[in-house]
Amino acid sequence: MTRVLVVEDDPLLGDAVQAGLRQRGYDADWVKDGVAAEAALRTTDFAAVVLDLGLPRLDGLELLRRERAKGSPIPVLVLTARDAIEDRIKGFDTGADDYVIKPVDLDELAARLRAIVRRSRGEPAPVLEVAGLRLDPAARTVAYRGQPVELKAKEFNLLQEFMLNVDRVLSRTQIEERLYAWGSEVESNAVEVHIHHLRRKLAPELIRTVRGVGYVLPRNPAGGDD
Repeated sequence: MTRVLVVEDDPLLGDAVQAGLRQRGYDADWVKDGVAAEAALRTTDFAAVVLDLGLPRLDGLELLRRERAKGSPIPVLVLTARDAIEDRIKGFDTGADDYVIKPVDLDELAARLRAIVRRSRGEPAPVLEVAGLRLDPAARTVAYRGQPVELKAKEFNLLQEFMLNVDRVLSRTQIEERLYAWGSEVESNAVEVHIHHLRRKLAPELIRTVRGVGYVLPRNPAGGDD
């Protein structure tokens, strides 16, 4: 699942954005001020940030300026009521990747997030294709060797992470961070169960176990575990 950080001090809007993004396949964490956001960005690997500008404790633009000064490439989508052209120009010059003006349409917000995350990962095509798999993040569909495969939400999100990180070993901790939001209760064998289901529904050789390290989806699966 694509993990994003929502930074919004309005409790009704923040809750709505978090819930709406989760319904659309994102793992959305929510903080209510710039200082909390800065701390979250230090400790958690997010794919993108949805950032309000008028924040308490640390203004959104100042937070963005600090992240860019540190060299952070994380995609930032500014969510704001400041719709003047000069405000938008200032945001882009500070390092914003896109703007959405309040009140926000959640489908548009999710689509814009997909676009900036895709660009940041160097993926011009919205559909992922690896090792006979075809995954459409927008439609949330999967096919293997041309045949549709029905996956549960966590299985789909896990497969998407593997396809976005093809040939890269992901540890169990990394997978848990990307599949589950803060405060979620995670069963000790949850990752193994999801991987078992993916292997059963797709093919056993697609996802390999690297003993003592984690799991990997090779671009050219050869079969068998290490």
